[in-house]
Formats: sequence, structure tokens, C-alpha cells
Amino acid sequence: MSDKLQKFVEELSTLSVLEAADLVKMLEEKWGVSAAAPVAMAVAGGAAAAEPVEEKTEFDVVIKDPGAKKIDVIKVIRQLTSLGLGEAKTLAETAGGKVLTAVGKDAATDAKKKLEEAGANVVVE
Repeated sequence: MSDKLQKFVEELSTLSVLEAADLVKMLEEKWGVSAAAPVAMAVAGGAAAAEPVEEKTEFDVVIKDPGAKKIDVIKVIRQLTSLGLGEAKTLAETAGGKVLTAVGKDAATDAKKKLEEAGANVVVE
């Protein structure tokens, strides 16, 4: 690097962050360019080269709220699992409780449908 450029780098290194930001704005105005555009292009280009995301194959059925018909929800939980009455009741009353874990998409969708028909508020994660 030439001495002139080395001195310039040293001088720029003494600037505070705010001064450097002001310098960027001044140069953008003077030259009619934007310093953000090349960065955005680099990020967009990098995203295109990213590996494709694997499709999720295992799902959890999570009860958020048993709703007004708690007894019906408990019955459905017992049908979907091998839980006893007390365990199913506790699960129904536990917000965020996982009724089913690591099941296929069809099984999760079916369980969600049955629980919702019984009156529960359910999500598949």
C-alpha cells in the first residue's frame, strides 16, 4: 500500500463511529451513490446460494387451552394416547402440554382435528 493510502487509513481510524457515519453520508451525497446497496446485493446473493431447508417430518400436537368442554377433550386425549384418566386430565389442563410428540403430519393433523372438534385450542409444531 502506498504511503499516501496508509496515512489516509490511519487518519480514518481516528474517527468516532458518529463521525464515520457522517463521512459515509457526505460521500454518498457527493458521489450520488448508496453504501447500503452493495451490502444488500451481497446478502441477497448469499441467500440464493443457501442450502434448501429440509421439510419437517415430525410434529408435536400441543394443547393451548382445553376450552369449555374439558371432559370431551380428556376423552379425545385418552383415545389418542395410552394415558389414564388422571394423566389425561392433567395434560388437558396444562397449557403447552404435548398430547403427541414426533408424529407424522397426517397423525398430527388428525389429532388436531379431533381435539378441536372436542373444543380444545390446539397447535401443531
